[in-house]
Amino acid sequence: MTYPAKGYGNYGPVPWHQGSWDIRAAGNFIGGGMGSGLIVFAAISGAAGVVGAGLFLVGLALVGFGLFCVSLELGRPLRALNVFRNPRTSWMAREAWTAVLLVPAALAAAAGVAGAGWIAALLALAFLWCQASLLQAARGIPAWREPLLRPLLLTTGLVEGAGLLLIATLGPVNVAAPLAIVAGALLVVRWWLWRAYRLRLAGTAAPQALAALDAAGKVLLVAGTIVPLALIGAAGVAGGAAAPIAALAGLGMVAAGVYAKLVLVTRAGFNQGFALPQLPVRGTRA
Repeated sequence: MTYPAKGYGNYGPVPWHQGSWDIRAAGNFIGGGMGSGLIVFAAISGAAGVVGAGLFLVGLALVGFGLFCVSLELGRPLRALNVFRNPRTSWMAREAWTAVLLVPAALAAAAGVAGAGWIAALLALAFLWCQASLLQAARGIPAWREPLLRPLLLTTGLVEGAGLLLIATLGPVNVAAPLAIVAGALLVVRWWLWRAYRLRLAGTAAPQALAALDAAGKVLLVAGTIVPLALIGAAGVAGGAAAPIAALAGLGMVAAGVYAKLVLVTRAGFNQGFALPQLPVRGTRA
């Protein structure tokens, strides 16, 4: 039997879907993941001049878009500065403070300051880790509290960053073969982490959450792993046609990651319900 509660739909022993985080919260993980990953790969690629500046600025803009999305979710936007309180205990506060440090570092990297690109990349990795930890700290939701979610989201952000770099090959960006190999390796790692994550949820997450994750997993496997890997391999032998092929691979890498995170935040967020392993019986000692 379930009981209605204002703002929470039905609750009780049957798992119910959380209603606090919606597409706006998902936008934070999507924009922040893509932007941070692109900043990391902008530093790794060694792109300089206008091209390098463009990569860092686009990455920073995506991070800013993600933070803007989550600010829209606040009931009182004018109190958004309260997010900086309690960085000792709050992953959201740590994410916000890391973003404050990331902005000047990425701007310095875009301006060509020596060493700033690597500092920005380290801060981008820290930002990704804070995001992953923020979601994983939701202890009441099995699909979110799973420890493997942290490395999964971190790897997904890096895959998306690599994908954006491959998309940029349609412009003046030149992606060397080693970077393409790294992108392919990250695709394999992401899929392995997704499968391990999904297997660990069996028997703990709600059936509705597992069904949503399974649907996202199919997209991640085909459009986000198999097809991009094949296209990356084809780009390596395509000669003059390599750039559009690599860009298609990057598009699949990014789109599948975005969809997986959207499903994870908006459709897989089922609470575990109330568990009563031992019920009191009148006239007996507990």
